[in-house]
Amino acid sequence: MSELTISTKDGIRTLMLNRPERLNAINASLSLQMERALTEASIDDEVRVVVITGAGRGFCSGLDLKDRKNRDASSTSRYKRLDELDWVGRQALGIVQCDKPVIAAINGVAAGAGLSLALACDIRFICKDVQVTTGYIRRALTPDAGMSYFLPRLVGHGKAAELIFTGREITADEAERIGLVNGVFAADEFHERVMEFARGLADGPPVALTLSKRLLTTSSDEDLTTVLKNEIKTIRTCFETEDSTEGVQAFAEKRKPVFSGK
Repeated sequence: MSELTISTKDGIRTLMLNRPERLNAINASLSLQMERALTEASIDDEVRVVVITGAGRGFCSGLDLKDRKNRDASSTSRYKRLDELDWVGRQALGIVQCDKPVIAAINGVAAGAGLSLALACDIRFICKDVQVTTGYIRRALTPDAGMSYFLPRLVGHGKAAELIFTGREITADEAERIGLVNGVFAADEFHERVMEFARGLADGPPVALTLSKRLLTTSSDEDLTTVLKNEIKTIRTCFETEDSTEGVQAFAEKRKPVFSGK
């Protein structure tokens, strides 16, 4: 059985973590498959949006600490021992560097690196009855997989510090209230509501979506002048696309635009 199931429909590439017996805990093998799948989605013109979710009752319970390869550095190669990013770091980069909008569909528990996985995504939706946690402090560990980068940017330094230092449970309603997620959906409609949102994005102009994501990814680490220059450069690129012409015509004709990605 594959640890990651991949499907595509209506321009939406769904990556489903498929280790339900471990609440989709991440091991090196699953992370490598994720990295490859994100790269493939990024360069596939048929893919316009990526959705990451989990099989069974969990989204991702974090690092699989029972997998010896995940915690015993002596069992790995010299390359692995000296790898400053490790696979958890490359996983975060893979999501951020994917040129398509990435949505986290948090259908079940998300803890530790599992929550980090969701935080790295562009947009997050959570099932109504689900709770999430940073989790690390409970095991006398520090954050990984980008949590200390993404969390304070989403909820602010003080709230991020509280959530990391305490490792307490965060309800779906609180997650939405503090800006951790974009929406909360009931369990019986969760999948359809997420896919409905994804289809809306998939109907959008692919070039503009990709360039908008690149702007968002770099904006918080750039000065204003650099951001303004990047915005001018990207909007000029968009003006040259057929989709830009289609968007203007559709607006004038009061109809829904049909974007081709050209």
